[in-house]
Amino acid sequence: MKWHHVQDNWSAFLDAIMDRWPDADEAELEEIDGDQRSFIAYVAEMTGQSVADAREEIRDWLTGELPSDVVMDPRHDNQSIALSSKYIPEGEDEYDDDARFGDG
Repeated sequence: MKWHHVQDNWSAFLDAIMDRWPDADEAELEEIDGDQRSFIAYVAEMTGQSVADAREEIRDWLTGELPSDVVMDPRHDNQSIALSSKYIPEGEDEYDDDARFGDG
């Protein structure tokens, strides 16, 4: 994943951050609010690492999966629907209600 995923969905990442860095303080993380430099500095200070080592640790963490709260964000659903329009016959709106197909 890229940092912009984290930055744009900071609150959804808090649990994943707390899992990875159990000593992190949630209130301090909320203040960081997705700012990458602040987060790197915070991890370095919290773990006693150099900034370079903290940056590398965060880079390794970013290779993981997106939290389900981020994946399930309605913005992603709407984007997927819009991208599916190339499979919709001409004249049909991809945002139409498909209740008649049982997906209510």
